[in-house]
Amino acid sequence: MTMQVDRNVQRPVLRGLPDALTGLDRCLVMGVLNVTPDSFSDGGAFLGAEAAVAHGLAMVAEGADLVDVGGESTRPGAQRTDAEQETRRVLPVLRSLTDAGVPVSIDTMRASTAAAAVDAGACLVNDVSGGLADEAMARTVADLGVPFVAMHWRGHSVDMDTRAVYDDVVTEVVTELESRLAALTAQGLDIDRIVIDPGLGFAKQGLHNWSLLARLDALQALGRPVLLGASRKGFLGTLLADDSGDPRPADRRADATTALTAVLAARGAWGVRVHDVAGSADAVRVVAALDAAGSPARDAAGSPARDAAGNAARDAAGIPAREAVRGAARDVGNPA
Repeated sequence: MTMQVDRNVQRPVLRGLPDALTGLDRCLVMGVLNVTPDSFSDGGAFLGAEAAVAHGLAMVAEGADLVDVGGESTRPGAQRTDAEQETRRVLPVLRSLTDAGVPVSIDTMRASTAAAAVDAGACLVNDVSGGLADEAMARTVADLGVPFVAMHWRGHSVDMDTRAVYDDVVTEVVTELESRLAALTAQGLDIDRIVIDPGLGFAKQGLHNWSLLARLDALQALGRPVLLGASRKGFLGTLLADDSGDPRPADRRADATTALTAVLAARGAWGVRVHDVAGSADAVRVVAALDAAGSPARDAAGSPARDAAGNAARDAAGIPAREAVRGAARDVGNPA
């Protein structure tokens, strides 16, 4: 079996990202940075600002294009965090990372937190509710002028598993996302600044997630970039259960996540949101290199055109840019 890069997928325009990200013609890697005590796989690991900043820089050094900072857990069953607590957790981390030159997004369902985060340097708002949890979110983000990730959402974490009822999960998720896009643009958001996310694990059971992953093309048909967050999630643990039926622990699902990243990048995903960056960062660059090497610009004999294709592959993969950011991260982590 060979990996086939789908060259028929046209990447939709996404306006408003920093220049360092807009020039990358490949799947982006968004590193997860949970500044929370109770997130599903790493809760409490980076609750302190110093530990969180260090981890964010480490993810950039491993190849993350963007660090997604969140201060409220959205794991199944989680209770809401109050707004003051959320901003107190994320703002010092955001400021330190942006001061270090790291592109940062804010993972929040609150318009007030989004506004404060963008003021602190965030370049994208990632809202798991797609603007449904806070009626002020769409207009706030429209005024801020940054890109917005609208995830498929049926309700808050405390009871979202009860909402995982579908006759046809792909059709229903696509239809509900289409309605969300219409509502967001009606409230002033520029369609060219919206990314969609099918919400794997959010009001979805195992088979629902696999069905959505298998039909990435149906999501892409909405004409917007697609972000996917499968990292370490329960459906991977179930797939990789041991002989006694116990799911593989979350911290041992990195290889499965990397495998999915490679497949999704080859199928034209805009981005993947992952906890374990290194494997996924390598995977998207390998896919980009394969894509560039198989382009019509490469001649059959390989000679000078092969060298040009190799350089194009490196550029598409973002390798020079990654090395520059790695250097910046090392400088911040090891001041003179």
